[in-house]
Amino acid sequence: MSDKSRVQFTEREALFYHQTIRPGKIEIIASKPMATQRDLSLAYSPGVAVPVQAIADDPATAYDYTAKGNLVAVISNGTAILGMGNLGALASKPVMEGKAVLFKRFADVDSIDIELNSEDPDALIEAIAMMEPSFGGINLEDIKAPECFLIEQALRERMNIPVMHDDQHGTAIIAAAGLINACHLTGRKLDEIRVVVNGAGASALACTSLIKSMGVRHENVLVCDTRGVIYPGRERVDQFKSAHAVMTEKRTLAEAIVGADVFLGLSAKGAVTQDMIKTMADQPIIFAMANPDPEITPPEVKAVRPDAIVATGRSDYPNQVNNVLGFPFIFRGALDVHATAINEEMKIAAARAIAELAREQVPEEVAAAYGESQQFGLEYIIPAPFDPRLMEVVPSAVAKAAMESGVARRHIADFDAYRQELKGRLNPTTSVLSQVYAQVKANPKRMIFAEGENEVVLRAAIQYRDFGYGEPILVGRTQHVLDKMAELGVADPESYQIENSMVSQHVAPMVEMLYERLKRRGFLQRDVQRMVNTDRNIFSACLLKLGIGDAMITGMTRPFAQSMKDVQRVLDTAEDKLPFGIHMMVGKNQTLFLADTTINERPNAEELAVIAKETAAVARRLGHEPRVAFLSYSTFGNPAGRWLDTIRDAVHILDEEQPGFEYDGDMAPDAALNPKIMALYPFCRLTAPANVLVMPGLQSANISAKLLREIGGTTAVGPMLLGMEMPVQIVPMTAIAPDVLTSAVLAAAGIIG
Repeated sequence: MSDKSRVQFTEREALFYHQTIRPGKIEIIASKPMATQRDLSLAYSPGVAVPVQAIADDPATAYDYTAKGNLVAVISNGTAILGMGNLGALASKPVMEGKAVLFKRFADVDSIDIELNSEDPDALIEAIAMMEPSFGGINLEDIKAPECFLIEQALRERMNIPVMHDDQHGTAIIAAAGLINACHLTGRKLDEIRVVVNGAGASALACTSLIKSMGVRHENVLVCDTRGVIYPGRERVDQFKSAHAVMTEKRTLAEAIVGADVFLGLSAKGAVTQDMIKTMADQPIIFAMANPDPEITPPEVKAVRPDAIVATGRSDYPNQVNNVLGFPFIFRGALDVHATAINEEMKIAAARAIAELAREQVPEEVAAAYGESQQFGLEYIIPAPFDPRLMEVVPSAVAKAAMESGVARRHIADFDAYRQELKGRLNPTTSVLSQVYAQVKANPKRMIFAEGENEVVLRAAIQYRDFGYGEPILVGRTQHVLDKMAELGVADPESYQIENSMVSQHVAPMVEMLYERLKRRGFLQRDVQRMVNTDRNIFSACLLKLGIGDAMITGMTRPFAQSMKDVQRVLDTAEDKLPFGIHMMVGKNQTLFLADTTINERPNAEELAVIAKETAAVARRLGHEPRVAFLSYSTFGNPAGRWLDTIRDAVHILDEEQPGFEYDGDMAPDAALNPKIMALYPFCRLTAPANVLVMPGLQSANISAKLLREIGGTTAVGPMLLGMEMPVQIVPMTAIAPDVLTSAVLAAAGIIG
């Protein structure tokens, strides 16, 4: 793939991302109620004295009464930041915050970043060791070699909680998983393969150690650094490199690689040539993992060795060796059994679990997001990073290995129940949305941004293109758009397609098309001409109608109702559909779909039934098995009222149609969402709390959606517009760039609209 496939952005955009909403990427929230004086008394003095004494009497109860058991410290001194070198502890903070976010996003592990301003290994060891009471695990990050080896080794000996330097072991575990599968595909055995490792830093030596622990023979591995092959007696070789020295006459990488089965590269761009690759064994296995650019690219390898299996650290090539497949889930399993360490057995278990997962049938939603090739084979030896099954498979394997190797202080009796618990820790919406983004990247669309002069919209449009989702079409005055893009730091604003309604070549056919549509609705031709020339929504909708773009985004500069009125002058309702809006409220472990929140003031029974079916379909496309509650002030007739017949008639319509999902009503919100109250109605058809809430009217729906959004605790996506003949989304006027981008991607994917 070309460099255009890689995620790109301006420096200004990256800084804006980290600054907007609130500085940084993490915050701390209370997990217990803090509303009343009693709450505060229990949380602090005097109530806190009780768990204090309990922990003093039995330190193990700290895992029961504090956050220790789900808390990992991400620690760095900034001496090896993301391949950027030694930029200092403070400069490493954005990276460490990012790592903390990944822990939470992928494995529901709480994490806090700690940056230590010292390059003295002994000082770092002392500082980190003293933190043991606070945390359930320590993730070391971006600490240069060889100090990282000394620090990790000393901490593992001194601390009674898991300590892992992810730069070493995270890469090693994922690479080992890929190697297992590459050998499987080529009919090789680990104890027979010949391996060349290029690079002798933290990651390379960790990879070397792990594959040896898994069965690769010591004498069959040649490790090279910048000065060539490491062999016994060579000068300037530290203790960590010398542990992998092998007696050999070979002195250079070019000599070492002749006849090798496997190349593991963690060195530098261009370190391997095509001539070197030609000398390798049949069906060579090449892991070129230098970051950000591999030692040799997959196209370069395939040009001379089409029989090769190639992996890199890059997301724009097949077989990405991505640490996020490992560290969140490894710590998840270790924390859940209160492990005292992350040992070799746990790392090997993780690698094997990841390898086995790649061989299983890829879920349909993952395959759709990543492409047809996402089935086990030469270009799929490592699972996709957003495969939701990782959360179930890897922690289970790690926890079991911890128990079997004697480092677990808590034992899991029922691993089937544990896997279900793991699955429930994460909201499937987040995983599915990630897959949707990947799907659009694989099938990019032209997106019309109707308000191209608005800074928020421009930011979203720039990201839409930079992230590879397709080409934005910016509607606005040409020079105004160009000037605004220059202010945002865009290097090539002229490369964007800008449509100016005053000079566009499309105006004449637009006027002809729209006049034919509106001439019997009281509009003169000059009225239509004026609307096309001066109304950005009319002009943008006409672009969409004429096929100039694939979907359209608007709403930032006008209320929803006004934007909807503009769009409906150009576009029809889809056949047999009803236009309406959905708000999706995404919480930590729960997603709710609210409808209709935007259009139909008092829907009749038939309309309520359509809204229920269409919203259930969206919920299912976003990874949820829909359970629909028709909401009311009444729960199954108590109290009685004159508005209940419409709701009950909608339920009867679904009874006749048998739509294939759970539904019931009339129900008050507490009966629909609270299992204890739901249990009072044993005849209720819902087997669990509802996740699709169909409101009886626009007032209740719109008020509820906006209340939930403003009160907080959930992320609001929407309103999402359904039922139009072509994909159109109208974002709220308060939207920020990520909101606009999400709506654009959902529209492009066909999830909504």
